[in-house]
Amino acid sequence: MRWRGERESSNVEDQRGMSGGGRIAIGGGLGTLIIVIIAVLLGADPRQILQQVPTDTAPSTSAPRSGNAEEEDLKKFVSVVLAKTEDVWQAIFRQNGKQYRDPTLVLFSGQVRSACGLAGVASGPFYCPGDQKVYIDLSFYEELRRRFKAPGDFAQAYVIAHEVGHHVQKLLGISDRVDSMQQRMREVDANRLSVRLELQADFFAGVFARYVQKQGLLEQGDIEEALNAASAIGDDAIQRQTSGRVVPDSFTHGTSEQRLRWFRKGFETGDIRQGDTFSATNL
Repeated sequence: MRWRGERESSNVEDQRGMSGGGRIAIGGGLGTLIIVIIAVLLGADPRQILQQVPTDTAPSTSAPRSGNAEEEDLKKFVSVVLAKTEDVWQAIFRQNGKQYRDPTLVLFSGQVRSACGLAGVASGPFYCPGDQKVYIDLSFYEELRRRFKAPGDFAQAYVIAHEVGHHVQKLLGISDRVDSMQQRMREVDANRLSVRLELQADFFAGVFARYVQKQGLLEQGDIEEALNAASAIGDDAIQRQTSGRVVPDSFTHGTSEQRLRWFRKGFETGDIRQGDTFSATNL
């Protein structure tokens, strides 16, 4: 992605090294840690995740700090990506007679407190609808590259675009309607709605990629990087990796093939009207 020299967003809060008000206590050893990483990476509601993660109130002794040169460069990169999402969604909302409200991107290290609760490094990137902010620990990108074999700067951009897609759903009232419906459903039916919500966020990430391409900012292989990332975090791929078996009724985010399909559809059409995953008969 040709991002250097592009505008950086002013809607970035750098909380790296700052105390979140308590320590995350991950119970159950490494297995629990991996489960939490995977769940939130796939876009699970952080409120549900955080309710299952015990915390204590011991104060943090860490002080605000700056990252190393590589991390500071990464900070600039995510600031540029956020700025591009602002440009894209402001334009799309304006074309549809609506007003877009920019989200805030919060950078944290180790732990952070959001309106959704206390999150630790295991939480990965997430969007909190309660404060309309996207949260990310930049060390997550190493996890994306190493554990999920999804390297590349546009794979990193896809992660932010997907979370901003959840912000778009919040502004359009979609996520609130889904949340209300899920409260009256059996778990298996609520899971199916979650899949449609996540696939729509993938579609919106694809729409973002389409607009960035029109600006001449994509390089050869960028779209493949995003598709690889989407495929790596499909429910079926994750379940095979962690347990060796696939349980479709437990899916909450979509299969690798579904995530690829909806990202690609957003990229190919660039039309948000084509992203109604809730009415689609075939995901």
